Amino acid sequence: MYYNRANKSKYNSKKIYAADGKKFDSRKEYQRYLYLKDKEKDGYIKDLKTQVKYVLIPAQREPDQPGKRGGIKKGKLIERECAYYADFVYYDCVNDCEVVEDVKGYKAAGAYNLFTIKRKLMLYVHGIKINEI
Repeated sequence: MYYNRANKSKYNSKKIYAADGKKFDSRKEYQRYLYLKDKEKDGYIKDLKTQVKYVLIPAQREPDQPGKRGGIKKGKLIERECAYYADFVYYDCVNDCEVVEDVKGYKAAGAYNLFTIKRKLMLYVHGIKINEI
């Protein structure tokens, strides 16, 4: 386990690097990863993935235009896409379902308010309920 003290976060969480090279935003997230790895080894879960991207709102662009050389020139970007990155996604063999998890620490801040909106969009757009840990 390696701590990177150079990039200190707003809530004093320290980035942690696991032995397999994966990077985690907090000790709590790293501990959850170790727990899920044990569950995967024991056969309770499978296909454990970290930092899985879900697009909630696609990028908004102006209409495509014909290019000078006959191709298609993409329209100017108006708004970037809005995406949610799940901390963990895995298949629960016991309950026969896919699980999306997000590890949360300090909940009384603007970052949690943003997460709340993304959690609601995940349910509305993808039909996926996020489990908070």
